[in-house]
Amino acid sequence: MKYVIIGNGIAGIQAAEAIRQLDPKGVLTMIGDETFPPYCRPMISRVLEGASTPADLPIRSDRFYDDLDITPVLGQRAAGIDVENRRVLMNPDGKTLLNSIPFDKLLIASGADPRPIKADGLHLKNIFFMRTQRDVLEMLEALEGVKHALVLGGGLVGFKAAYGLLHRGVKVRMLIKSGYPLSMQADEAAGQMILEGLTQKGLDVRVGIEAVAFEGRGRVDTAHLSDRSILPCDMVIIGKGVLPALDFIPRDRISVDLGILVDEHLETSIPGIYAAGDAAEFIDIARQSRWVNALWPEAVNQGRIAGFNMAGRPVGYPGSLSRNVIRIFDMDVMTGGLVNPAPNDPEFEVIAHRDTRRNTYRKLVFRENRLAGMVLVNDIEQGGLLLSAMYSRKPLNIPHESLMGHSLNCKQLMA
Repeated sequence: MKYVIIGNGIAGIQAAEAIRQLDPKGVLTMIGDETFPPYCRPMISRVLEGASTPADLPIRSDRFYDDLDITPVLGQRAAGIDVENRRVLMNPDGKTLLNSIPFDKLLIASGADPRPIKADGLHLKNIFFMRTQRDVLEMLEALEGVKHALVLGGGLVGFKAAYGLLHRGVKVRMLIKSGYPLSMQADEAAGQMILEGLTQKGLDVRVGIEAVAFEGRGRVDTAHLSDRSILPCDMVIIGKGVLPALDFIPRDRISVDLGILVDEHLETSIPGIYAAGDAAEFIDIARQSRWVNALWPEAVNQGRIAGFNMAGRPVGYPGSLSRNVIRIFDMDVMTGGLVNPAPNDPEFEVIAHRDTRRNTYRKLVFRENRLAGMVLVNDIEQGGLLLSAMYSRKPLNIPHESLMGHSLNCKQLMA
């Protein structure tokens, strides 16, 4: 059996290990566009901050490929898939069979690429995305002499970049196109609390605005904003989210929406071709509809399940659940599920409370007597219980208001 895995991130690693548990003899090839050993992508922000070093990032040994008898094809991106001839095309044109890799079973675990922005001057030096280990290493090389950094985006990547640069002694300004930070993870009330906290800490955050052009002599030194103002900057970090890396997918053969559509076995519309991780789209448990949840834990789970199915052991995937936890200075924020249902939609019940004295906020979203979403600010200890309630999708036999208290326990939820 010839197995090919596109992507050597955590989903691809988990799939390879699962395959080897069941099939130690099959031919296994792994394609990756990076040349580093498999590493923990969420930790790269700690390297930027200085809390970790590049040596802390690997999650498998240098012998990973040898130990699992994997043929690595590193430093290259797949260019196409020939579905009829069952081959991954590696040549730049993505069409001919030259330099192609045959497969019986294929896993697409290509991850995601940074969401691009539309602005002039993006070719200038010291303008970075923050997605890979190489991105962060290049940032560190460019840091000498940097005094004013501009971070574009108010999501998780943007905050991690801003926090890391602040720890390096760089003055940081954040530009957020939406009206409040974490608009994709939290609701407006939580976002405004975060914005107030950032302002109190002296961070310059501007909302409802974006960069439209950059200027400089070889290296960026000026940003032009959508309100026609101009800011000095000698480094720019673009943190506007990610999109599944699917430029090589034949969309006339493999069904794609935002991500590659898969069934409960992570199999695509083509038998024997699977997808997992940030590239895959399946049911979101809280939304009860298809969604891409680009989360490390989900990539771990999906990769392992896909590997088992590829090697002949049927294993079902129950679906994913969006959730995030982040510390922003001294503020803890935890979110999960569907946090912003349509206003006045009778299908949803929303309960929210802000305690200004304790500077806490709790919002819970219910659908058909089931917990479907949560936002917690500075009172996140019970977040794990609430996530478990969302995963289980069990109807709640207790008053919904009781979940807003601080005495919530497992026994209540299981009643």
